[in-house]
Amino acid sequence: MPEQKSTSWFTRFAKQTSTYAGKPVTFAIAVLMLIVWAACGPVFKFSDTWQLVINTSTTIITFLMVFLIQNSQNRDSQALQIKLDELIRALGQANNRLLDLEDLEDEDLAKIRDKFVKLASDARDEGELEGEIKAEVKQEVKQEVAEQVEEKKGRSD
Repeated sequence: MPEQKSTSWFTRFAKQTSTYAGKPVTFAIAVLMLIVWAACGPVFKFSDTWQLVINTSTTIITFLMVFLIQNSQNRDSQALQIKLDELIRALGQANNRLLDLEDLEDEDLAKIRDKFVKLASDARDEGELEGEIKAEVKQEVKQEVAEQVEEKKGRSD
């Protein structure tokens, strides 16, 4: 395995923070903080300052988490894209022109997607046709069996 290069302080911080933010204990701490805040309501007579504390703290945390989550998502998306590109490149019959689709304009992506939707639709239609043929064959077999049973009944009577 190749040696990992040292990452920037922000990348390390974002990874650790997003890892901890997704843990059940972090959720439990957040719920506990809300319970403590709510319990303090009567002490502070549900004042504007009491409300401002929770509003400000949740706004700041949400604001910062948006950037950390986006950073993590961008990094994960890039890594996933590289892995998919490698799979496409490694498959002999794959279309290597699809390697950098994420860099295309929306209109170009829509055209390519339409082609794949048509391919899927054609494949489904073929499958339905095969299903119809199989159903017809089953019906014919059932009919033949029923006729043979009737024929045997007629002979045994």
